[in-house]
Amino acid sequence: MIIDGDYPMAIGALEAGRDLRLSIEEVRRAEAIPSMFKWPDDGTMATLPEMRKAKIAVALVKIAVCVKKPGHIHGEYRSRESAHAAGRGHLAYYQLLQTEGESRILDTSSKFTSHMSKWEEVDNYDDLPVGMVIGMEGADSISWPEQVHEWYDEGLRVISLSHYGVSYYSHGTGTGTDGGLTPLGKPLLREMEKLGIILDVTHTSDQSVREELELFNGPVLASHQNCRTLVPGERQQPDDILLEVIRRGGVIGASMDTWMLNKHHSIDWELLRIKRRPVYASELITLEDLVDHMDHVCQLAGNSKHAAIGGDTDGQGGSDGAPDDVDTVADYQKIADILSHRGYSSTDVENIMYKNWQRFFEKWLP
Repeated sequence: MIIDGDYPMAIGALEAGRDLRLSIEEVRRAEAIPSMFKWPDDGTMATLPEMRKAKIAVALVKIAVCVKKPGHIHGEYRSRESAHAAGRGHLAYYQLLQTEGESRILDTSSKFTSHMSKWEEVDNYDDLPVGMVIGMEGADSISWPEQVHEWYDEGLRVISLSHYGVSYYSHGTGTGTDGGLTPLGKPLLREMEKLGIILDVTHTSDQSVREELELFNGPVLASHQNCRTLVPGERQQPDDILLEVIRRGGVIGASMDTWMLNKHHSIDWELLRIKRRPVYASELITLEDLVDHMDHVCQLAGNSKHAAIGGDTDGQGGSDGAPDDVDTVADYQKIADILSHRGYSSTDVENIMYKNWQRFFEKWLP
């Protein structure tokens, strides 16, 4: 089986207007509708039926909403009120999928364990709900720190304080490695720790992560984060941060984004203003490059208990932004073969494909 540590599913459903209950073929050939979403439907990598085909038992799905700040090009909304409302829309989408029986929100450890048991008992997953842990990528949907209690009551269990640019709470990717928490960051971390919400250090500047780890004593993960030692660029993290996540029992999901896997070019953020694929072309990257990052995490840890999949599925540009040997999430299964060919044992392979995420969430969900 597979657990995907990062799938910003609601973006594809709401911003791109995709009906993700349909087969991958139906979504890819659907009639186009006007959308601000920049990636076309014909490169969609995941739908619920495709996830079942891929044996993806659980995904960490995201609420991903950003407010545009002065001096930064990223952001879909102009006020905290609209960001809050949009984030509520993402949450409502996941809740409705559960009501319809398509998914199951796993907001407690017991629900997670029960869900995994059901998947382990069968060989055909066509009639099973896909498990979802709800996370937030960039905390702009949280209007003020204490409001996080309302989100927790609705099922939110994982938060990264920033995404691209500066959030209300911290500096994020695209702002350089310097620049730390904002004045609102510390009180939000304090409320998260009270509730037991998991901190995701992905998409966060080095300085902000180091400040977070000094202030926050709760559980930590990196949902979709690659290694700067292998690929230059601020979107990747240096070994000292990865080692601290490992020391605290965290799991680090390797991202499918070719921006983060190309050894030949560091990320030039000015390329966000133009078409990026000619420089970070999918043909240059394979899943071998992805497994390099998993292997690096294993070497840092001295074991296979902290590396995992964090696909950023469809959030990284769909199949056009994924390694050349990935068309849909069903191709994530190839990772197991690559790990085996590199000498990883069956236990190691299971750890990386799903058991590391399983153990982490069963331990840290309430």
